[in-house]
Amino acid sequence: MQSTHLPAAGGHLRRIDIPGEGPARVYLHGLGCAGSADFAEIAAHPGLYGGRSLVVDLLGHGFSDRPKDFPGTLEAHAETVAAVLDDCGIADAVLIGHSMGGALAIVLAATRPDLVSRLVVAEPNLRAGGGLYSGAIAAYREDDFVSHGFRTVLETLEPDYAARFRAADPAILHRSAVSLVRGTTPGTAELFYGLPQPKVMLIGTRSRPYADEPAVRQAGIPVVEVPDAGHHMMRDNPEGFVAALVESGAGPVVSGERGGSRSERVGS
Repeated sequence: MQSTHLPAAGGHLRRIDIPGEGPARVYLHGLGCAGSADFAEIAAHPGLYGGRSLVVDLLGHGFSDRPKDFPGTLEAHAETVAAVLDDCGIADAVLIGHSMGGALAIVLAATRPDLVSRLVVAEPNLRAGGGLYSGAIAAYREDDFVSHGFRTVLETLEPDYAARFRAADPAILHRSAVSLVRGTTPGTAELFYGLPQPKVMLIGTRSRPYADEPAVRQAGIPVVEVPDAGHHMMRDNPEGFVAALVESGAGPVVSGERGGSRSERVGS
């Protein structure tokens, strides 16, 4: 793995960096997960061969550091990812964000539009209040979650998610969950609808009915299905997830397409 030292955040953010041509695909994982666990197989898939990929472990998750004072908000996570993209010389990123990573991608695209050329968000947090796990985590006070709530929540998780969750820092995990519950100003959905970059939302077919889908469609944003998949769609159906990325315009650059101008791409 490669590493970027982030003095302002107080630690190193680690990533898998797969070289390639054209706009870089940057994978952003969900709460209590890790890019190195969720997206390594996706980024290396033959269907996405040829483009550069950065698979990020956010601070407090996976192999990245756990700075004691890192606030863990969506805005703070977005700043760290922006610093990594600056360090890597990337200014045309295709952001692929799942769950919390989708909300993070939206905040990053809104605050640093110079870095982002396209967004693909997979069942992102578009409203304050959080999801099933973020709400359960944020219901604790931070010190209580660190002392015993982390273990309590961990025992309720299915084994695959628990393996990722176990590697996360409890304090940063709690702060991130609180940020999701609190939401952003303006709200994440409002930011998403107003972004000028091409954007697509992915939904696993087993997640339907999906509360935010009607509003997203009404805003004119394409929705692409991942068949035979629920919320953790990258693990439920990796092949279907890769196909959805290609359909969403996040696939490999082919001859004459550098910069992503192919008219038939979704969201172009």
